[in-house]
Amino acid sequence: MTEYRKLLPEVTPLHDPFWEALRQHELKLQKCVDCGKFRYIPTEICQYCHSQDAEWTAVSGRGEVYTFTIVRRAPTPAYQEETPYAIVHVTLPEGPRMISTIVDCPVEDVRIGMPVEVVYEDATPHQTLFRFRPV
Repeated sequence: MTEYRKLLPEVTPLHDPFWEALRQHELKLQKCVDCGKFRYIPTEICQYCHSQDAEWTAVSGRGEVYTFTIVRRAPTPAYQEETPYAIVHVTLPEGPRMISTIVDCPVEDVRIGMPVEVVYEDATPHQTLFRFRPV
């Protein structure tokens, strides 16, 4: 594996179950035990009912593009060869919206409402990232 030069998220204890699931090529989100709503990004308290009880639950990994932007100017040299690329906000059927890039799709083909699914990128031996691709 070559050295990964792009930015990587910081993994905190609260978020570790999310990242551990990604390492296993699964998408799991916090789900409130009391009201049943999913929460992303993980929090200690449910924004809907204020419960502190949550469990990590597998979700479908499918969704649709809510909105997107095209990046034409790389934020660092590590991203230069990928420009232009699309950053998408994807609404999952379970409710939450997630942000990532879209792969396997020319930027001119990205559309609002486009059905997508999660794919996994093993960035380092210890960190897996999620991306979306068209279904």
